[in-house]
Amino acid sequence: MLDHIRLLSRYNQWMNDKLYSTATQLPADELAKDRGAFFGSLLGTLNHLMVADIVWLKRFSNHPAQHSALDEIRATPQPEALAQILIADFSALTEQRRELDKTIIAWCEQLEPADLGYTLSYENMKGEAQSKNFGSLMLHLFNHQTHHRGQATTLLSQQGLDVGVTDLLELIDSQLD
Repeated sequence: MLDHIRLLSRYNQWMNDKLYSTATQLPADELAKDRGAFFGSLLGTLNHLMVADIVWLKRFSNHPAQHSALDEIRATPQPEALAQILIADFSALTEQRRELDKTIIAWCEQLEPADLGYTLSYENMKGEAQSKNFGSLMLHLFNHQTHHRGQATTLLSQQGLDVGVTDLLELIDSQLD
């Protein structure tokens, strides 16, 4: 499972690079225009992904292993809402996304197989106590990203922009004998 999680961290970075690169073709007002998506605009959707990643990484930073790759996340302010616009400037959002993706990859490289079996206790955004398997929560992190990136690719497609191939298959090494 650890190899799969590391693959998903690289896929996350690859897809975010593709999304942000494609989105640079839109002017700021188009990025922020409410298009009826769950988080309104493309900018809102991309900010939601950033918010959710920070929320989860802050939770994950409480793992007893205290992975050093998450030190900066521990000092990051907790987002206040899932629809919060953390960064309205697309260029700054792009740079922050790149840094966050590097952090996710570095953290996944620090993980040990035993880390995945830990039961993580945390509070959800409503303040309700939760306790769940760490490895499963990591898979949720990556699944959540994929879900909302699908919405973002649709928003781009509606503007006549194609991000290209989005399949995880592109990053899976061939196993030829």
